[in-house]
Amino acid sequence: MRALAREVGMKLGALQYHFKTADQLMTAIVGHIASTYQTHFDVRQDQYTTLRLTSLIGFILDDEAGREIASDRLWPQLWAMQLVEPLVAELVERIYAGYLSKIEQALAAAGADDPTTEAICLMSMLEGATIFVGQGRHWQEDGAKVTAEILNYVRIRYGEDA
Repeated sequence: MRALAREVGMKLGALQYHFKTADQLMTAIVGHIASTYQTHFDVRQDQYTTLRLTSLIGFILDDEAGREIASDRLWPQLWAMQLVEPLVAELVERIYAGYLSKIEQALAAAGADDPTTEAICLMSMLEGATIFVGQGRHWQEDGAKVTAEILNYVRIRYGEDA
């Protein structure tokens, strides 16, 4: 907490006034991240009567919510932290479960043979894209092409209207 207070230019006492323990601070951070993603997802979903598969995948790859919280640097850290911090593991699982559920529904509507397995496969591709072509990554300049290729795969596999 001392390092955080120093980093944000705040007195330790002021930080500890709001967050008595490191767990309270972690809970607030996790809550903020989850809320940011859910808010952006709800806005996107409200724009469509039926959320199409390509729209959903485009939303996940675009990661508009994440830009507010530096997700290109955040997600790899969350992946590592979830191995030792239950709150972070719960956050990651909650976000992924929401996306997986929506992808599974869109896949079922598109006529997928096994929507659950195919949703997990697509989520694996999407997460890999975040790690490999995110800001500051070796293949960052290929990010737009990777996004286009994933969407092209979805259109070929499930039809142009997916």
